[in-house]
Amino acid sequence: MPTLRLIGPGRAGQSLTVALARAGWDLAEPHIGRGQDVTHAAQGVDALLIAVPDGAIAPVAQKVEPNPDCVVLHMAGSLTLEALAPHPRRASIHPLCTLAEPNIGAEHLGKGGVWFAIAGDPIAKEMADALHGIAIQVDDDLRAVYHAAAVIASNHLVALLGQVERVARQANVPLSAYFDLVRQTVDNVERLGPVEALTGPVKRKDWDTIERHIAALPEDERAAYEAMAREALKCS
Repeated sequence: MPTLRLIGPGRAGQSLTVALARAGWDLAEPHIGRGQDVTHAAQGVDALLIAVPDGAIAPVAQKVEPNPDCVVLHMAGSLTLEALAPHPRRASIHPLCTLAEPNIGAEHLGKGGVWFAIAGDPIAKEMADALHGIAIQVDDDLRAVYHAAAVIASNHLVALLGQVERVARQANVPLSAYFDLVRQTVDNVERLGPVEALTGPVKRKDWDTIERHIAALPEDERAAYEAMAREALKCS
């Protein structure tokens, strides 16, 4: 099995490398952390994973002495392979899931079925295949828009549920009361698609109800509601 070394033992990097280790890949120890010398990090391994913050990937890659026998990878969803210059063999792999904690992240990745956006050297697909994932090729010129969709799907959903919590609190209703509704909605979107899954006042063109909602909301919550009502209208 390939040998892998990690630069940047944070949540994402550790999640992926631990999952790959459980799938039979050899991990070169120790991991290389902040402030350590990375000059020879690409020596003696088949793959070098640079899992540092996005803005640090290019500077770190430039400090590593190139090795034509080693593929250098990053995990940044929006960055291109250019960030890994001057290495001759480059790849990227971005798991389309949340990796909030290394052990939980590794367990999730190891269950299979996770989607991975890949580019560059075939070793990225080998990683996805080792984890029984689904690899999708995302070219460099589409990386930013791909990652924007991922942020909308995850981070913006969290922000919307934060608004649910704030607004529901005014009606003395806990956030937990809405979780089944959220899960049912996501299930419906998966089964039917966004257009068919949409229900509620926008779908019915019930503008009177929408106006009542806006009037009842605190002023600082109205803009988000109005913006999402306009987005919902695109699915109606």
